[in-house]
Formats: sequence, structure tokens, C-alpha cells
Amino acid sequence: MNGYLDESNFMMVEEGFTTRDLLENLLVELCQAVRSDQQAFFVADLGDIVKKHLRFLKALPRVKPYFPVKCNDSEGVIRLLAELGAGFACTSKAEIARVQSIRVPADKIFYSSPCKQVAHIKYAASHGVQLMTFDNEVELSKVARSHPQARVLLGVAADSGPPALPGMMFGTTLKSCRHLLETAKEQAVEVVGISFHLGSRGLEPQTFAQAVAVAQLAFEMGTELGYQMHLLDIGGGFPGTEDTRARFEEIAAVINSALDLYFPDGCGVDIIARPGRYYVTSAFTFAASITAMDEVPAEQPGSDEEESGSKRSLVYHLSDGIYGAFSCLLFDSPCPRPQLQKRPCPDHPLHSSSLRGPPGHGEDCIADGLELPQLQVGDWLIFKDMGAYTIATSSLLGERPQPQITYAMSHVAWKAVQLFQGKPPQTEDDHETVCAPLSCGWEMAETLCATPVFAPASII
Repeated sequence: MNGYLDESNFMMVEEGFTTRDLLENLLVELCQAVRSDQQAFFVADLGDIVKKHLRFLKALPRVKPYFPVKCNDSEGVIRLLAELGAGFACTSKAEIARVQSIRVPADKIFYSSPCKQVAHIKYAASHGVQLMTFDNEVELSKVARSHPQARVLLGVAADSGPPALPGMMFGTTLKSCRHLLETAKEQAVEVVGISFHLGSRGLEPQTFAQAVAVAQLAFEMGTELGYQMHLLDIGGGFPGTEDTRARFEEIAAVINSALDLYFPDGCGVDIIARPGRYYVTSAFTFAASITAMDEVPAEQPGSDEEESGSKRSLVYHLSDGIYGAFSCLLFDSPCPRPQLQKRPCPDHPLHSSSLRGPPGHGEDCIADGLELPQLQVGDWLIFKDMGAYTIATSSLLGERPQPQITYAMSHVAWKAVQLFQGKPPQTEDDHETVCAPLSCGWEMAETLCATPVFAPASII
């Protein structure tokens, strides 16, 4: 084991005991406490992240994941992914410090922000972080002046028309690549590869293939100029749930075909990616209580004033909002449909309902147009798939406390972590409770009984 994670970092649960079960237990305790300041909280299934990691390595065997810390900087997530051998993509000094606080080595950190503060570049330099990216002359000059030992990737945008461009978060055009590479040569900056990032907006799988093709052309330019080009970053854009236009395996198949065509195995190029939502979205469940409610006239287009005034819409204020965990809504994430903790009577009518954050912020709108039974102050709403862009941003809040996170992992998932790291089962009983020759392999999400091709020789 790498020593980043141990059993003191999470609650061990039996296989089949879900995060919803754990959440219900916590809610019972809160309700028994009869507290008026019931704070929102998360329950995180670390075993779900283990499954995602094994699934990633199986689907993309040539690609090493670097988790973007801005997506979820919670300690349990960082410790688990470090234990599994993942790298980390950081966008600021604070994120670099966060990762290094648990002793992640600098060579597993990628300073991936396309727009960096000079002070943060100097911090990265003084803490041994060398890998970073640039996509214009201004950023290049910052790196040249502040971090002479940096190894940089040139960020490119795939010039493939409207389907690909909306997902591009940064990147220079292919036409500008040679000029930037020549400028880097003049400033003695070591360019080691190419980077692109397609974002998380439901892209078609073929967009990845187009981006890999563009990256290969940029690679050729760098090689012609004498750079030792050996690293390709294919960014993020991998779905975190199954209800997406393209499943993860479909995207992975397109990526593998493109890599085989443009960067064949044995060509000397290492491949990394930055899966964020993919790892954490489905692992986190969020619970928030109703702290206040209002009734407002429901808008009824086309009806007369008397009739519209007879219909009411219920507005519920929750214990957290878009300035907290629901900040994910600002990152193009749809609001997950709330589930009720208390099962409503089937004959109770549904009402047009809206969800808002704590009173006092009129613009704190979480969701509108929901059909819900009438709820009461103190009731709890539960939101699934809340792991992405809900943690790191909420930590920026000053007065409002950050929601507590309860981490859980099943025995089987924990054994998978141990076996993946080459640690054999402790007892004969342990050995019998899991599938031979290797338990909890690639298909943990389904059968927990497949052997990973990347597993250390000691556990095959």
C-alpha cells in the first residue's frame, strides 16, 4: 500500500449496504437530536470511485489518469486516488498545496491551468512541480521567467468546426502552433508534448478522434524543431453517469482507435487524461433540509387573473444553495431530481414547487417547475450524483460552514484496493471471500470477478 489511505479514513460497510442506507441512518440520528440548525451533508461511496478507476484502466489501458482537483478536493477522494496511483491536475497554488499536504510527489502533479498567476508558477517551481501547460505567448513568457526548469505542454484546440469547438476550454489554433513552438525555443522553454481539453458537455465520441489527429500534427511540428516530444494529454470530458448520449466505453473505444492510428503503441509517447466528473459524480449523495417555505401565486399564461390567483406554487428554502454544494449548477450541471426522505402518501396531491437556497439571496435558485407533495420545514431532500464541482467551490464560502462528508467503503472494495497495490489477503478467510485468482478486478461494478491486465505480477 502507498500509505495515503487506511481504514481510519472511512467507514467500513458490508457489501450491499448502500450510501442511501448510511444516509438514512445519519438522518435518523439528526432527527432524534431535534436540532433546528440541521446542516446539509454528503455521504460518499469511495468504493464507487474504486470501480470507476478499474473501469478506466481497463477501457483505456495506455492512458494514465490525472484527477482535476478543482472538481472535488475532498480529502477522502484525494487520498483514495493517490493510493490507487493516479496523478493530479492542479489549477492553483492552493490545489498544489492540498495534494502535497498528503505527501503526493511533485512528479505526479500537473499544473494544468491555462492561465496562471506568476506567484503560483513560482510556488510550483519551489515545490518541484515541473509539468504545466501554455497556449499563448503571455503564458509562455511567464513560465520562461518564473520557472526555467518547467516541462510544458502546448495546449491546442481541435480545428474541427462547431461540434468540437464549444467544448474547448482553451487551446491555440493549429495555425499558431509553429510560431509558439519557435518562440518557446527562443526562450529556452522545454516543450515535451501537446495537450487538449474537450470539457464535459456531452460531446460526440468522434470529437476525441479529431482532437487526437490535430495533436499529432502539432507533435510533428515540435519534433521538426528539435523538441523531445513524448507526452500527450487528452484532457477530460468523460461522463460521470450512465444517462449520457455516449457511454464511457464508447468514448474509450474511439480514443483507443485514434491513439493506435496517430500514436501507436511503442512510439515513445506517454498518454495522460484528466477525468474529473467521471470519477466522483455518482459517488456522492447530498442531503439538505427545508429551512423555510413560502407560497406564491403560480403563473398561468393565458388564464384570467381570478383563475391564476387560485393556484399556488410552493417555494422551499434549503439549508444549502448555489453558493455552496449546488454551485455545480454554475458549471453546466443539471440539478439532480430530489428524492424525499419520507415516503409520501400516494393519494396526496402534487404541487408546483421550486427550490431555493437559504433565505436572503433572491437569486439563489436551485430548481423550478418540480411537482412535489407538500413538504414541511425540517423535511429532508436527497440528491444523488452530487460529487462534481460541489466540494471545492463550497470551501470558498466564508460564513456558511462546509457540509460534512461521511466516507464509506465496502469490505470488497477495500480488498480490491489492497490487491491492486499488490498486498495479498491477510488471512485464509479473506482469500476465500473473494474471487480467485484476483478479486474485485475490472468489472467490480458487475461481477467483481475479472482479472485486470495491469495488475502487478504478484497478484495474478
